[in-house]
Amino acid sequence: MSTRIACRNMVTGERDEACELTLVIDEGRILAVEEGIAPEAVLLEGWVVPGFVDTHCHGAAGADFTDPDVDDVLRAVNHHRRHGSTTILASTVASSAETLVRQIEHLRLLVETSELAGIHVEGPFLEPCRAEDESPAGQGDVIDAILEASHGSVRMVTLTPERPHIKHAVERLRRAGVTVALGHTDADAELTRQAVDAGMTVATHLFNAMREIKHLVPGPVPVLLNDPRVTVELICDGVHVAPEVIRMAINVSNAQRVSLVTDAMSACGHADGSYLVGEMPTTVVDGVARVLNLDETPGAIAGSTLTMDRAFAAVVGLGFSFVEASRMASTTPARTHGLDQVGTLRRGAWADLCQLDDSGQLQAVMRRGEWLDRPTT
Repeated sequence: MSTRIACRNMVTGERDEACELTLVIDEGRILAVEEGIAPEAVLLEGWVVPGFVDTHCHGAAGADFTDPDVDDVLRAVNHHRRHGSTTILASTVASSAETLVRQIEHLRLLVETSELAGIHVEGPFLEPCRAEDESPAGQGDVIDAILEASHGSVRMVTLTPERPHIKHAVERLRRAGVTVALGHTDADAELTRQAVDAGMTVATHLFNAMREIKHLVPGPVPVLLNDPRVTVELICDGVHVAPEVIRMAINVSNAQRVSLVTDAMSACGHADGSYLVGEMPTTVVDGVARVLNLDETPGAIAGSTLTMDRAFAAVVGLGFSFVEASRMASTTPARTHGLDQVGTLRRGAWADLCQLDDSGQLQAVMRRGEWLDRPTT
């Protein structure tokens, strides 16, 4: 039996403004979007936006998405769902092809049961090396192993454009329908342009693990911000990127080309302490995760403890509208990764939505027509 949910400020992802609308929901999907407030509908206060789509996330609640225990992985998934991420790509970090294949085979089962929307492989080609250290055939073998293990579950792979023969990897992945992202790079502007021309169309956590901008030596960031072919990820947690820089990046590229991501790791929703990101030891102090150096001192930032509801509220707090924030948190990432059943509130889509108050704070989450528990810290 169908139900009706209405809101005076409903953001569909397909309109340029919030409207008074009623959703007709049946069997987890939206049957119709009706103008106005139907008298028999449940009227939700505040705002309603499409469920968030997090396309770069490593875990939460003490669990990494590469943990072998399925219950642990689902604990992380459910933590992010309660914070509005009704659609998640599980991100992996691996130092070897063998480890990566095992991770993909493990996560693929959760993609096949629709617990996850896909896998983001952050690597294994992230460290620059000399041309003689790697052959196209050897690199191709790794790509083939990834795709064979994937069975279509891998949706994005992040590569470093400085790697030799990287065009061969990009071509192979794109032929298989995989989005190729550029990240962890010291590339200059020209190499970045070549990478985008080759088909690298997502900037993995823009600014972070990238050469910084200098006015005469711009590096990759201005190229990625200004190229209309590129979607840029932003981690809006107040740690990875300064508010003024976030505002600048969104104003330059506009909400149609920005994906809010968490890059969350297992410490998200957990206490400070020692954790792993993949196989990398990290320490978390005051909610900030950093890689442990060889002398066990904190080093570079490693992932985050962010959730998507906090990211949404952060960009609203910077002065962006709910429509713009919703595009960045839902519609743009869904479109970028070909997730056509989510990211918008329209006929035929999954009934995934978030209810927010006037400051952008999450109040409730619906996934596939079912209300979830309210979020916890």
